[in-house]
Amino acid sequence: MKKNYLKWIGGGLGWALGGPIGAILGFALGSMFGGEGIVTSEQAQSRTRTFRRTSTDDFMVSLLVLSAAVMKADGKVLRSELDYVKEFFVRQFGEHKAQEQILLLREILKQPLQLRQVCIQIRMNMQHPLRLQLIHYLFGLAQADGTLHTSELNVIENIARDLGISQKDFVSIRAMFKKDTSSAYEILEITEDATEQEIKRAYRRMATKYHPDKLSSLGPDIQKAAQDKFVQVQEAYEIIKKQRNIK
Repeated sequence: MKKNYLKWIGGGLGWALGGPIGAILGFALGSMFGGEGIVTSEQAQSRTRTFRRTSTDDFMVSLLVLSAAVMKADGKVLRSELDYVKEFFVRQFGEHKAQEQILLLREILKQPLQLRQVCIQIRMNMQHPLRLQLIHYLFGLAQADGTLHTSELNVIENIARDLGISQKDFVSIRAMFKKDTSSAYEILEITEDATEQEIKRAYRRMATKYHPDKLSSLGPDIQKAAQDKFVQVQEAYEIIKKQRNIK
């Protein structure tokens, strides 16, 4: 396991090895291996080329740090939350990588998190469609126990703000996890008095925003996760069409 992680650190990460995320990762890995053979975030960053686009591993470590923030929001870490993270990684990246990430998450949960600084680092280095994907994932994590607690909602809202996610996009993603009559309109970022033309324009706009092809540079694993949002946009449009008898 140690050899695998050191190889991952050396070649799999770009910008995430520096800044506050790099510091958290360094502490976590140092705890796992007693510090032996672990480089500092500054040393690792100098040995690793800078990526112009977010790598899959940069996305994964960002996901783990933000997961830890949401899991700690209500003062307790639940088994259902750990299971949600593991199942997500198994679906997207396979059993072996999921096991590695859960071990790393357990160590990150023990670390203090400079959440605003972490979000600023992600915002500066990660494409907007992928930041939207992070928020979608965090809502799923928060509801893993069947309830979205106010403390969790507040943390996710703060994360979204610091990631540069607009209030409209935040409400749209939140609506994907609601089960009421207004959620379909909120997903499309329109009100219930929208005209037929406004509904159709909103659907085209949202379908373009959430299309999985926007994340094609990160490979099929990340695209799988993005597909959920795209499908929910399509379902919201179909619900409204049926309600309004739109052809």
